[in-house]
Amino acid sequence: MSQEKNKKLKVGITQGDTNGIGWEVIVKALSMPEMLELCVPVVYGSSKILSYHRRSSDLPNYAFNYTTSAERVKETQPNLVECIDQEIKVDLGQPSKQAGLASFMALEAAVRDLKEGVIDVLVTAPISKDNIQSEQFHFAGHTEYLESAVGDGSHALMVLCSEALRVALVTTHVPLSQVPSLVTVDNVREHLLTFDASLRRDFGIDRPRIAVLSLNPHSGENGLLGTEERDVIIPAMRQVQEQNKVLCFGPFASDGFFGTSQYRRYDGVLAMYHDQGLTAFKALSMDEGVNFTAGLPIVRTSPDHGTGYDIAGQGIANESSLRHAIYAAIDIHRNRERYDEAISNPLPKLYQDRGRDNVKLDLTKE
Repeated sequence: MSQEKNKKLKVGITQGDTNGIGWEVIVKALSMPEMLELCVPVVYGSSKILSYHRRSSDLPNYAFNYTTSAERVKETQPNLVECIDQEIKVDLGQPSKQAGLASFMALEAAVRDLKEGVIDVLVTAPISKDNIQSEQFHFAGHTEYLESAVGDGSHALMVLCSEALRVALVTTHVPLSQVPSLVTVDNVREHLLTFDASLRRDFGIDRPRIAVLSLNPHSGENGLLGTEERDVIIPAMRQVQEQNKVLCFGPFASDGFFGTSQYRRYDGVLAMYHDQGLTAFKALSMDEGVNFTAGLPIVRTSPDHGTGYDIAGQGIANESSLRHAIYAAIDIHRNRERYDEAISNPLPKLYQDRGRDNVKLDLTKE
């Protein structure tokens, strides 16, 4: 690889909800010496809020480089971009609109720098989806916001990933009552194609095998318990199998699929709705699980847990998921570089090969 490809990536990290455990897991994760060997951490938030959390939770007291721009960072220590221009009251463990505003201001600043190429990847600490709502933020979560802000017409796909399992979702943050109407042939087909492309480009899997879960109990029992498998899911699977050569299998009833560890045979699992896939995922991978937003031109990851209001300020939050989110963002960025290089103009590269006699190979002759 070139020196440019070997350079340490600037990893943007948003502070998340300021009344939750975001700052605690950030400080703990960045206190590990190897983190500065892997990347240049650039946290978006407020030094005043950071100081409050350090005092309240007895957090590691290493030095941040405080700056007002991610273009002026130091590689030898974590950096904090001051981007909160209002006084924010911290009330640990309590939901508040001020905490939501602070989380949005950090997110907005980080996304702006990500779009401009000032940082390379984005890692988001947890937000309260309720408290962040405002005239500026009217989305169900990070995934939907990022699709609007940086998608450029692409559709985001929520993927939860760990060493043990990768789960993608056809529907995400919607009421359960709305799920059946959103499980359509077009929707399932689109998510299968996006998932297949992500497994190849983002995870470096050449011919990924995708398991598809059913919507109804027992996969519908031939229409007795629902017809979505017969009328929607199977036709969508057949389309991508025949037209796009996607290796997808099922649909599987989710209880037996996870209960008998069938997931170990596949590179990814496509679930129909949020809790169907994430309940099993978090039971298997809670401490190391990562939420990855696939399908977009940027790389964004996050820990797979929430704001942790119930333990905020106690100093007992586990930073492992955030640490894995940082690792995953770096790995996915590198995988994309390798994939894009491998598929770009492959034939001209062959013409540059030379034989034993230092003569260019003529590939036009048999």
